[in-house]
Parts: sequence; structure tokens; C-alpha cells
Amino acid sequence: MARQELTAAASRYTSRKIRGRGPGDQSWQQRAYDMYHQVPEVRFAASWISNAMSGVRLFAGRRADDGTIEPAPAGHLAHEVVSQIAGGPDGQAKMLGAFGKHLTVPGEGWVIVRPNSEVLSPYSPEDGHDWRVLSVKEVRQQSGKLIAEIDGEEVPIPEGDPDNMDPDAPVAIRVWEPDPERAIEADSPVRSSLELLEELLLLNAAVKAIARSRITGRGLLLIPKGTRFPTAGTQQGQAEDDLIEIFMTIAETAIRDPESAAATVPIILELPADAIAEFKHIKFESEFDELAIKLREEAVRRFATGLEIPAEILLGLGDVNHWGQWALTSEAIRLGIEPKAGTVCYAFTQQWLRPILEAEGVEDWHRWLVWYDTSPLRVRTNRSETALQAFDRGVISAQALRRETGFDEADAPSAEEKAARDKEAGTTDEGTEDTPPQAPDLPVDESEAPPETLPASARLVDEALLAATDGLIWSALGTAGRKLERTPVCPRSERQRAKQLPAAEIHTILAVEPEAIDRYRLLDGAWARVPEIAARYNVDQECLESAVDEYCRELLAAGVTHTFEQTVGALSTPCLVAAA
Repeated sequence: MARQELTAAASRYTSRKIRGRGPGDQSWQQRAYDMYHQVPEVRFAASWISNAMSGVRLFAGRRADDGTIEPAPAGHLAHEVVSQIAGGPDGQAKMLGAFGKHLTVPGEGWVIVRPNSEVLSPYSPEDGHDWRVLSVKEVRQQSGKLIAEIDGEEVPIPEGDPDNMDPDAPVAIRVWEPDPERAIEADSPVRSSLELLEELLLLNAAVKAIARSRITGRGLLLIPKGTRFPTAGTQQGQAEDDLIEIFMTIAETAIRDPESAAATVPIILELPADAIAEFKHIKFESEFDELAIKLREEAVRRFATGLEIPAEILLGLGDVNHWGQWALTSEAIRLGIEPKAGTVCYAFTQQWLRPILEAEGVEDWHRWLVWYDTSPLRVRTNRSETALQAFDRGVISAQALRRETGFDEADAPSAEEKAARDKEAGTTDEGTEDTPPQAPDLPVDESEAPPETLPASARLVDEALLAATDGLIWSALGTAGRKLERTPVCPRSERQRAKQLPAAEIHTILAVEPEAIDRYRLLDGAWARVPEIAARYNVDQECLESAVDEYCRELLAAGVTHTFEQTVGALSTPCLVAAA
């Protein structure tokens, strides 16, 4: 019964917001859908954003006084409500993926929530809710209420009556990108490109016609050898020669059967020897032919620049090195994925979570919100070697080692296997006073002392660049440490101890999950001086920033202190060594 009351609270709020406003005149949305079905570039862009959105994780958070968002504890009502959205992580991934396309093409979509005790959907818990994402074509207003088309059935969504709430009534949540001119209406990247996409369709048709045209493709071959036109008559001289008819016949043959000879050779016409002195190949090409192809490429490029993700995502990354690809992907997440995830979260916060918390009497209901985590989308380097070293030094668990090396808990040794290994080694996991625990035979350098000689690639790195990078890393870790003190990662019991450490070493006493680095933006603003340093020592800016960013992420997650000697390893990347 509690869940039904929560549904009623959300329904009352949602209906009050829907009444009298509607989605407005959005006739352009049908054209946008047509472009999605007809233009492959539109479909690719929408699918790319959709696939990226499906990797976003939702969580319940509380906005603190300093503006940071702290995740809700496991037992809080906000955590329970958000974890049940769309039936859990799998349903949330599908729901967010669907909104990736809706917010890119028509600019809006709907979510219809119904108690599953009434719907009996096999994809949702019986005591939970059935969540359906619908397009604007599946939801309409009629007689003061919404009508949703779900599985071919019309489902009325009545307005909520605060004095007589129906706990089994469906809830409608509208999610849209507001138009800057009229916020009640939706906007999308495709909307501003509709005329351009219409032009692209015309150019596609023109290029298709050029490719299929027999006359344009092969032309006419003149042969100086006595005039002779082919004739359609059964006998020579019975019918008047008709060159136009021959042209059309051969052109139709080429279109009908592209593999026929008519599609690969020109039409041959014999003329008197005194009419032409040599063979002549006449082509019926138009100046527009080559121009049409260039115009189509330009139209695709203009559409790519009109999207909310880097144009290279649509145009291709073939000419971009892997450091550039990393930067473009990060930029696409920041500019294209996170704003859309924020739009969805805002709708669920205002129309679902907060009404429920308010109805349940949560005192600070207005501080709680549905928020997103995009860290699963971030490109991460192979952490296996760092994990092995950290495990060898005892700073991470065996479970963390398995996770970072690509194994799961099913691969953990059984108790019998561990006992057999301990017996063979003559010791236990903990060791004894006489026999210390043996370090695993790891394929990494176990020495903590700096090597007497550096690898050849490392010796190529400029010493001044090493010094500048060392300072850059310490500054970044210091920035991260100061931020960590204000996050839930640093519990109150550790704050006094953290204050006694240098800011750049605070992460060594805390368990910093890799996801927390992006969630709390620990390294945001840390690389402001990278362009200056890169220009000073003539190295690639993107490569330098990627190298130190990845290195600092490894240190934060492993809880390892930075030393100057380790800077060499951080900079021993091919692009920096080549530049040096």
C-alpha cells in the first residue's frame, strides 16, 4: 500500500504541472522523425548518443551547502525510490538509451508509470511499477487528459485530484529540452538542421541518379568508318534509324541489369571517315555532377557541426591519434551526454522523487535529487600493472585486483585451493613469525628504489620537463586532496587525520573508488597550466594532459604517494618520447 500512496503523490504533482500547458505545436517533429528514418547520418548521431546514454548510472543525491552532491545512504528513502526507477539498473539503461534518441531527434519524450499490480508486465516486479518510454507520437491531449498508446492500447491518464487521489492511476512524466524562445516547446539539434537535411536528401537523389545514368556514365563513342545507325527493324532498311530510342533502350538495360555490357561500355556510333578523323569519346557529363558530391559532403559536415557532440564523432576518427580520440570522447560526454542526462534527472527529480519525499514527510525533501554518474563512460587505461603493484604493496584487496585485471569473483580460488597452495608454499596467508608471507610472483618491478639507469625511452624526456610535470602532478593531487576532505569519501573520523597530511597525500589514507574521481570532479581545473608547459617544452598538449591525468587517476585509486622518480614512468608514452 505504501508504494501506491507514493504513486498517488507523484501523480498529483505531475498532473498539476501538465494541466493547461501541453507540448505545444511541434509539427516539425514529424519531419525530424522522417530525417531519422531517411538520413543515415541522423540515425548514426542519435544512436551514438543513445548508446552512450545507456551507460550512464542514476543515483539519489543530496545537494550540500557548498553545491556538491553527496550520494544517499543505502537506507534512505531517496535511495530506495531512485533504485526502483525503471525496475533497476537494466531498466534504467534502456530508458536512458531511449531518451538519447528522443532528446536528439524530436527533443522530447514521455514516461508512463503504472503500478504493475494493474499492468502485470513480466518485465517488472509484481509489487513494483511498469515504466514505459513513449515518443511524442504515442502521447496526445484529449478532453483535458492525456491519452497514451501502449502496446496498441489507448491508456487514459486523468488529471490528479488532490482531494480524491486514485493510487492506481498512471503517472505521466514529460522530459524535454526547452526551446529558448518558448520554454514550453521542445528543441533539438535536428530541428535547426531540417532544411539542411532536406537539401541532403536532394543531393543524395542527384548522386543516385548520376550513378544510375547510363548516358552520363559512359557517353558516346564515335567511329570513323561509314555511317551506320542501328535499326529496330527486322530487315535492313525496313525502319528508320532512331538514335534516341537506342539511347533509351540501352539506358533502361543498364539500370535494370547493372552487370550487363550496356552498363560498362559506351554506345558505339559509326560515322563517315571524312566526317571525323579519329575515334572520339563524347561524354554527357554535367558540371553539376562533381559539384553534387562536394555539396553532399559539405551538407554532412554542416550537420555534424550542428550536433552537440564533436563533429569528428560523426565524420570519423581516422585522422585522429588515440590521444585525440580520448579527448574527443571526453568532450562528447561533457557536452553531449551529461546535459541530456541532466535533463532526464531534472524531470525525475521534479516530477517523481521530490513529490514522493514531500508526501512521506522527509524534512529536507527539496535538497534531494536524481543525479547521474558518467564515470562508466570514461576511457580508462589498462590498470592491470598498477593493480598488481598495489596489491603487492598491500594497499588493495584481492577482490580489487581481480576486478582491475578483468576477472570476477567466480575466478577467486576456493578454500581447498588456497589451503593446497599454502601447504605447498609451507606457510599460510598470514604467515608466521619465522616465515613472513611470500609476495606473489608478479610480472612487474617490485623494487621501490629508483633504478640506477633509466630506460632509453625515459632518458629522452627532458629533465626540465620532468621537473615541471612533477610540480604539475603535486598540484593536481593537492587539488584533489582538498576536494576529498569535503566529500563522503572522507568520513568525519578521518578528517582530523587528513588535515595533518599534505593535501597531495590525503588520498593515501582514503578508499577512493575510480568512479568517485569524476563524480566529485577531483581533477577538474587541475590541468590549466598544461598548455603553457607543453608549449615551453615543445610537446603535444593533448598527449601531456592525457598522460598526467591517467597517472594521477591511478595514484588516487591505488592510494599511492607520488614521487619524483615515478614522473619518468608517467611521461614514458610514445607521443611524448617521440616529441622529445
